[in-house]
Amino acid sequence: MFWKFDLHTTSHIDQLLDREDVTLRELMEEDDVLQECKAQNRRLLLFLSQDHCMTELVNLITTEPPADLEEKSRFKFPNIACELLTSDVSLINDKLGGDESLLETLYHFLEQKPPLNPLLASFFSKTIGNLIARKTEQVISFLRKKDGFIGLVLKHIDASAMMDLLLRLISCVEPAPLRQEVLNWLNEEKLIQRLTELIHAGKDEERQSNASQTLCDIIRLSRDQANQMQENVEADPLLAVLESQESVAGLLKTMFEGERSEASIVNGTQVLLTLLETRRSGLEGLMDLYSQGYERSYTVNSSILHAIEPHLKDFQQLLLDPPKVRTYSKALSYLPSKWLSLCFSQDLFFKYSWNNFLHFQVELCVASILNHSASNTEETSLHNTLVAHLFQKCRLVQRILDAWEENDKIQTEGGARRGNMGHLTRIANMVVQNLEKGPIQSQISDLIKELSEDCRGRWESFVDETLRETNRRNTVELVSTHNLHSSSEDDDMESPFPNDLSLQQAFSDYQIQQMTANFVDQFGFNDEEFSEHDENINATFDRIAEINFNLDADDNTANAAAFEACCKERIRQFDDAEEDDDIWEEKEINYATQVKSRTRFVQTQGPETL
Repeated sequence: MFWKFDLHTTSHIDQLLDREDVTLRELMEEDDVLQECKAQNRRLLLFLSQDHCMTELVNLITTEPPADLEEKSRFKFPNIACELLTSDVSLINDKLGGDESLLETLYHFLEQKPPLNPLLASFFSKTIGNLIARKTEQVISFLRKKDGFIGLVLKHIDASAMMDLLLRLISCVEPAPLRQEVLNWLNEEKLIQRLTELIHAGKDEERQSNASQTLCDIIRLSRDQANQMQENVEADPLLAVLESQESVAGLLKTMFEGERSEASIVNGTQVLLTLLETRRSGLEGLMDLYSQGYERSYTVNSSILHAIEPHLKDFQQLLLDPPKVRTYSKALSYLPSKWLSLCFSQDLFFKYSWNNFLHFQVELCVASILNHSASNTEETSLHNTLVAHLFQKCRLVQRILDAWEENDKIQTEGGARRGNMGHLTRIANMVVQNLEKGPIQSQISDLIKELSEDCRGRWESFVDETLRETNRRNTVELVSTHNLHSSSEDDDMESPFPNDLSLQQAFSDYQIQQMTANFVDQFGFNDEEFSEHDENINATFDRIAEINFNLDADDNTANAAAFEACCKERIRQFDDAEEDDDIWEEKEINYATQVKSRTRFVQTQGPETL
């Protein structure tokens, strides 16, 4: 029998473990060592968890391998060692997290002079990160005893692995009370302030970029976790510091005071954009600002706006004399009144006629003012002030008219249409829509009446003629969709298929046709008729009329006579005279009679009828 044979294949690792002098390197040479480790091979795990093996594994991921080794095999053992240490096996986690000497060996890796080997830094970060998630209390307790831990991590922040390590400390600690203790500890270590100081003109650009990205990730992680936590949970101290006016002012001071550099301004602005980031997900609701109002789409801490306001002139200077990388104007879109005053009074919107990013931000600002719905008297007063500022100080109507006339002149002379005209059209339409209806209809009407008679006449002519014609052109279909309708629009569809009346006529036609001998061959369609090169299907459906289904009921043929004879032979008529007989009574079936009858039936027909 087949069970007499032992089909179990013994792993070569088990064979190596049978030897008393087997070494860790010999086991790591085996291709299936990781698979056996994750499969909880007991003998292998007991071997790996020995003190000398654990020490060798930790040394492999924290010590630079010899430079004379071949490059492709130089980091082979460190990589395998890292995978073994992070294989999420409880025996290895317990040994590594519970042995302080192993943790000290890991920690000494941070005490090296920068720069760290990026590959070894990733091995170190992955190992510590796994311990933070699996042996949280032991590892956090060990790290908190090290006074210089945060300083050493920031010292090597040019390595992206250190940035990942900080984020693991913030996001991977459970339960919630312990996580709150870690956040308080990081706040006591002034993590946010020290990261902000790294975004400085005198620092290495890689360090600036990683510090900026770390701050952005902390903001997003903290906000996401705050949304998931219960209301009675203590606030995130790191997020509170980041959103404070003092912290934002310090960031702006780093960006603009002293020697300015493109890297510090770009990275600092990235943090500001994250602080001012919308709460909604995706971009599908971006233009809903026009109908929903500004504050409904954005939740921006007022302290951030108060900190940015004194530096608007600095942002204006960046727009007038921008560096090579321009990512600054978006941060200003959250300060409608001041921002619009700068953009319109200084001609920025019109000066940079091809900067659509700038134009879009101005359009959002106008939308936020015109479509805002005030909820109380104080907000109504502030809103009315913003609307008046938009029409009086910014001279919105006059600037729209002047820009339009100037563009028409340029196009008349053969020049190209300006790039901001599309945004200007939408701004003009917003003004017209709010002038016709809305909560500020009367205020806008009064502001229009305050214009000079000449300007008011130009505006009315512009709305009735120029803007209406522009809107008409913008709504013209670029491609004719006359024959492009959904299947639900059957009433208006013009298709090659016949309508109800023609279908009825076709059915009547084939009913009066005569049956042909080659009907089977004609019925249906050939494969060739559905070839890719033939796009006309009219002919295929027209062949329905060619199908001959005519059956002449009066045709007294030999076949009909045979059928009638068979029916008379087989079917017995019910007769009232035979009421005494039970038709459902079981009777013996005489097959001989049926055979004889069938033989007689064949003989009467003759061979010519078969």
